[in-house]
Amino acid sequence: MRLLMDSFWRAAAYCLHPRVIALSVLPLVLMAVLSLGLGYFFWEPAVAWLRAWLHGWPVFGTVMGWLQGLGFGAVQAAVAPLLLIALVTPLVVVLSLLLVAGLVTPSVVALVGDRRFPQLEKRRGGSFLGSLFGALWATVAALVVLVLSIPLWLVPPLVLVLPPLIWGWLTYRVMSYDVLADHASKAERTELLREHRFTLLTLGVLTGYLGAAPALVWAWGALTVVLAPVLVPVSVWLYTLVFAFSALWFTHYALAALEAMRAKAAANVQVAPADAAWPAPSAVLVEQGDATVSTSRPYAPTPLPPP
Repeated sequence: MRLLMDSFWRAAAYCLHPRVIALSVLPLVLMAVLSLGLGYFFWEPAVAWLRAWLHGWPVFGTVMGWLQGLGFGAVQAAVAPLLLIALVTPLVVVLSLLLVAGLVTPSVVALVGDRRFPQLEKRRGGSFLGSLFGALWATVAALVVLVLSIPLWLVPPLVLVLPPLIWGWLTYRVMSYDVLADHASKAERTELLREHRFTLLTLGVLTGYLGAAPALVWAWGALTVVLAPVLVPVSVWLYTLVFAFSALWFTHYALAALEAMRAKAAANVQVAPADAAWPAPSAVLVEQGDATVSTSRPYAPTPLPPP
């Protein structure tokens, strides 16, 4: 717990570093360009397709007729855009995580390593391909579980537990590999993840809850559609900043744990004494003339006196 809290405060302090601030803006620029480009070409067709699909659903027509009778007929025009935003938001989160993992995490690890752990040997047990395939596999698995768990979100307690737990597991899988790729060997990474698995998963879940916080900017109802050009960049930047903080938190924790593990392994290695090559003392019966003498020193024949 002490290491977890210490790495938390260090990560929060590092978020104010100019390099971290600049790195958090870089994915924002890329995501903003991607969002605006896709929105320009696909927003209207996507909204029209969703609206047509909803109108072809009998239950939707019944609910909208009931709301119109209550004087809320204007809600019908905002349902399709809001649904599209709800469907796109998880993809924005995942892309933000992958962008942070690919662009920000290596720089964050180098920053923390150079400033706090300059003496920590780099054994380079990871690779770019390992990080890429691991991130893609974990992302696909998290998205599948997320989609399958959507019906459970109707149960009020589960909607507060399942999404952060899924995002936390994804963050744990991606970050744990990336922050240790340069400094730890493969065996060290396996041992460290085995020893600290529960704490790292807890750290991932906590950052998963932090990652859910920026979604509050979408809780503006129908006004979200009007403010979407502003809220999309703001939410992407918040997601990116949260994930950058997560990278810092994982880096401080994992490198400190790696340093402690190496120090413990070095302390367990004892230098053998100079006479370790000699056999352990044992009682040896040495015959000297007519007498038999017991000695605890290693046996060395004593020459007999001449007859």
